[in-house]
Amino acid sequence: MTTELGSGIDIFLHPGEWYFGDRHTRIQTTLGSCIAVTVWHPSLKLGGMCHYMLPGRRVEGCEFNARYGDDALELLVSEIRQHDTQAGDYEAKLFGGASMLDVGPGGSSVARRNVAAAEALMVRHGLRVGARSLGGTGYRQLRFNIADGDVWVRQGDGRAISVCRTRSGDVA
Repeated sequence: MTTELGSGIDIFLHPGEWYFGDRHTRIQTTLGSCIAVTVWHPSLKLGGMCHYMLPGRRVEGCEFNARYGDDALELLVSEIRQHDTQAGDYEAKLFGGASMLDVGPGGSSVARRNVAAAEALMVRHGLRVGARSLGGTGYRQLRFNIADGDVWVRQGDGRAISVCRTRSGDVA
């Protein structure tokens, strides 16, 4: 969903969606076991976010589908290249991968696989990670402001909510 405001546009990503924009864009999403990856170019004030549900798929020859981590990152990196920039010029931040069901000490296998895929995809695409908020139990609400690279995270487990801000250059 896109909402135009006097000061820019607000984008809300649903699972399986991605968006790339400029300094006039703020992107939001809500996560459980899914993963959100933000990418941000500090000098050009370009960036994007994807919200993927599953680590990858094994079907070759199909169109990219942002519900899968490998495809979602390919779409973001393709957009990076279309702006005549390189993935290594961007700062990435990783969020999500929570175990949303009480499945024991190891947590959800989907959540664990999503987190592992996110880390591997950062290496594969040459993205440097500036912050992480991964795992745990409970949802996360994100708001990414491309103008300054900040990501606000609201995290809750059904009983308590904590809010933090990851600034550009922070390492969590």
